Amino acid sequence: MDEVLLIDKPAGMTSFGVVARLRRVLSQAAGKKVKVGHTGTLDPFATGLMIIVTGKKCREADTFTKLDKWYEAEIMLGEISTTGDPEGELTRVSERQPPRSEVEAVLGTFVGEIKQRPPVFSAIKINGRRAYQLARQGQPVDMPERTVSIYALELVTYAYPRLVIRAHVSSGTYIRSLAVDIGQKLGTGAYCCQLRRQAIAEYDVAQAKPLADFGILS
Repeated sequence: MDEVLLIDKPAGMTSFGVVARLRRVLSQAAGKKVKVGHTGTLDPFATGLMIIVTGKKCREADTFTKLDKWYEAEIMLGEISTTGDPEGELTRVSERQPPRSEVEAVLGTFVGEIKQRPPVFSAIKINGRRAYQLARQGQPVDMPERTVSIYALELVTYAYPRLVIRAHVSSGTYIRSLAVDIGQKLGTGAYCCQLRRQAIAEYDVAQAKPLADFGILS
């Protein structure tokens, strides 16, 4: 069971939930406990490619984690979310409707090496605990900025208030944070309402298996 598995994660499931379900199914099939790990999380609301490693391949997890990624994201303008996604508390903040030319110009300012502050509701560990656990308990979370690279940022469609982008980014980039920052620059506020990871380096979601192939219902 020393494998690299490409999984198309469904919405509504955590990355840790995907790993746990696969571990159970693979262990039952093997008749012994199989070591299973992921190489980078996806938010529960997000879908798309996850690279799962099993057995001895778990030693190579960090190699996959550092690979570039491609995403398609739908961003909702005019509203903000406490989590940067549809799972948070939403607040209407603006009725401003920027023209397409302005949206394209703003997107261009994010291409290159940028500073980004990860979401408070994320799986990043702060003093040994997940940031989202601290945030849910109402504890203050000091989330330091990090340097990430946006290699390409394409406007796919725009019909206010919905904006769809395709992004090629470095490891460690949070699309939720990117959506929030785009909204701030446009003066509209924004959050990421849909997110799909399309590729990780040369691995494409078209090659991935749904969990149903493993007898797992989402």
